[in-house]
Amino acid sequence: MKNKLKIDDENFEWSAEELKKSKTFKDLPESLQNKLASRKPRGAQVLPTKVSTTIRLSSDVIEAFKASGSGWQTRIDLALQEWLREHTLA
Repeated sequence: MKNKLKIDDENFEWSAEELKKSKTFKDLPESLQNKLASRKPRGAQVLPTKVSTTIRLSSDVIEAFKASGSGWQTRIDLALQEWLREHTLA
């Protein structure tokens, strides 16, 4: 089975025009190259507080949270935590 990318607002395919306008790293101003090159990659969490998982949610739920902007996954987590505080699982 081929791994196909889902095309959406966060993962889109560049047009030929966008590719023409793009610049390589070497085309950027030297000061910006230095700043980007000096950034340290994010390391592993010292005390991981979240677990990576896959969950299937309704498209309307995902769309609503994504529409609220960056950090939508964290807001889903907070909503679920609030629900757990207010409800008892049988």
